[in-house]
Amino acid sequence: MSEVLDQSRLQSLPTLSRFRYLMGQYAENHQRLLRMFAPCELPIGHYRSSVDDGLDLHFEVMASHPYTQELRLSYLIRDPRTGLPDPSAHLRCYHDARQVEATHCYVGQRWQDVLGLHPRLPVLVGYRLRMNAFLGKWLEYLGEQGHSRFTLRPAPELARHYCDFPVASEESTLAG
Repeated sequence: MSEVLDQSRLQSLPTLSRFRYLMGQYAENHQRLLRMFAPCELPIGHYRSSVDDGLDLHFEVMASHPYTQELRLSYLIRDPRTGLPDPSAHLRCYHDARQVEATHCYVGQRWQDVLGLHPRLPVLVGYRLRMNAFLGKWLEYLGEQGHSRFTLRPAPELARHYCDFPVASEESTLAG
């Protein structure tokens, strides 16, 4: 009898789909990002965060709209093979929905190199899960190192450092 009850309880418990888990990651990343850098208070521009770890952080507010922001987060390190900042993450911050999405990351390879130009939906969702888990862990690490809104300083000179960094959106590349 108890086995039947346990079985019915297990069947009635909701399962957490990969998509719901991804939305949870977006919400956690929004909380971390807001707590650390308060991007909605920053005007469009380049910022540098320096702490005593020897790795300066580049934080860029690329675009700002009433409810969304386009952000870029990277170290001031370039991949010797490609010349691109590595690691680097492009973020879309939805302040009204309280979510931050890593739209694409560069950690040694482009997503097209990993997934191909027309990935299946489960493959794409899995990749987004990994990107946003990476972002969450990176934000947590940055906080532990001491990076915060109080260490951010305007750094217009960094615009030259990133002027050749491609800013193609993931959606336009997927459609093409």
